[in-house]
Amino acid sequence: MPNTDGALDETGFDALYRDCAKDVHGYALSLLGERAAAEDVTALAFERLYRARLRLDRRRGTPRAWLFAIARNAALDELRRRRHRPASGLDGEPGSDPAAGEAFDAVERRATLRKALAALTPREREVVLLKFHGQLSNSELARALGVSESNAGTRLHRALTRLRDVCGELEQREVA
Repeated sequence: MPNTDGALDETGFDALYRDCAKDVHGYALSLLGERAAAEDVTALAFERLYRARLRLDRRRGTPRAWLFAIARNAALDELRRRRHRPASGLDGEPGSDPAAGEAFDAVERRATLRKALAALTPREREVVLLKFHGQLSNSELARALGVSESNAGTRLHRALTRLRDVCGELEQREVA
């Protein structure tokens, strides 16, 4: 994948695309809530990485971490543009209609999680999505966010605690 100078060659870029395209799209979709916007952000992230592929500095992160940092910036730009338009919810991704009770429970859990993610602040939501959709290590997460590794860990811990609390509250409301 890498050249000796740290650049990302054509073969490495192709492999990165195959390995990460679904994850980047999932991250963008979870953050933006609109399939078309997520597709635009995904394409833009890969395009920007492709243009910068010969200048990558592997000491500052893996190509995957660079890609998610670029996707994050593109998604944040889209969210800023939306401030002037009505906001849309995160429930733009329809779930399946399974017959089995177990599958229905999984659909309910995903819906609860989507609602809980929507209830988080944008800052909390982005750290959770970068960590889990991006599958970034804490050091890569820190680089993507532009903060120290301990700060990234603290933000992640707080966001996950808040996410658990919100999920618990939503589940209690559904039972009541």
